[in-house]
Amino acid sequence: MPARPPGERDDPKGAVPTVTTPPPYGSPNPYGQQPGPPPGGYGAPQEPGYGYGQQPPVYGSLPGYPAGGPPQQPYGGTPIPNYLWQSIVVTLFCCLPAGVVAIVNASRVQGRQQLGDIQGALDASRRARTWCIVSLVVGLVLIVLDLILVATGAMSTSFSTHASYNA
Repeated sequence: MPARPPGERDDPKGAVPTVTTPPPYGSPNPYGQQPGPPPGGYGAPQEPGYGYGQQPPVYGSLPGYPAGGPPQQPYGGTPIPNYLWQSIVVTLFCCLPAGVVAIVNASRVQGRQQLGDIQGALDASRRARTWCIVSLVVGLVLIVLDLILVATGAMSTSFSTHASYNA
């Protein structure tokens, strides 16, 4: 009779040899092989609620925020106006220095809102609006002052390029 590999046994009727199933997980290994990977390695069960590629939240890592993290804008909340186009318009047509300050503040609104700093976004929006108004008022005052000076003759509007030459 030929030698059989371990685990094979004869069918009770002697017709076909069958292979026994391996012992259940956790039982001693009869063949002296090393068990599977150590627990906690690759493929080990993860913490509930965090799947592949997701990071657990880090609370209290941002300065000035409570352990729950930064405050979030409620879903469906009204968007915070950033006054960017108004800032650009007043910068081009009214007062350049005040308009630049308005643009800087307007550009901060969306970034702070995305970080969850709703109060900071509201403050930046309010400052952008204020500097837009300041730029508009300064520009209008300068235009009115220019018109008054031209009307009284204190400022000449003649831009003549004609030169007279004595020949």
